[in-house]
Amino acid sequence: MEQDIAIGIVTVSDRASRGEYEDLGGPAIQAYLARVLTSRWRAVTRVVPDEKAVIKNTLCELVDNEICCLVVTTGGTGPAPRDVTPEATEAVAHKLMPGFGELMRQVSLAYVPTAILSRQTAVIRSQSLIINLPGKPKSIEECLNAVMPAVPYCIDLIGGPFLTTDDNLIKAFRPKKR
Repeated sequence: MEQDIAIGIVTVSDRASRGEYEDLGGPAIQAYLARVLTSRWRAVTRVVPDEKAVIKNTLCELVDNEICCLVVTTGGTGPAPRDVTPEATEAVAHKLMPGFGELMRQVSLAYVPTAILSRQTAVIRSQSLIINLPGKPKSIEECLNAVMPAVPYCIDLIGGPFLTTDDNLIKAFRPKKR
């Protein structure tokens, strides 16, 4: 029997982790993935405070113990003192993937001039791709629409499971076989 592919979804928010604020980012990521992925998958969700050590430990747990091939975070990517998600992500990285952040900022600039303040990034840890997204659901969708065509092939290249997408929504790019 085919096993579901584990995908981590992490909301980084002091207020949401304390229950003072409804987590909108994590559910937005989960709804987006449910719409565009056709592979069997399951969400492994976490809501954590803006604490570098907690974020690092959560990312390591999702990749190393839960065997998530993809971990998508939301929140903590701005310039405020408590925004430390990119630093925590880079601290657990085996490889940096700067093109993801570059593309997400470029796409976001079409909507808001303050996109240059966002520090989205992506990294590889073991056989997992970790992507940091902004916190607003609208921005999450815009950024995922931009990078998702490359995500399945990236996961292929690092030895992860074969992810498929609904070609009517997101056409995953994979080179043609010779």
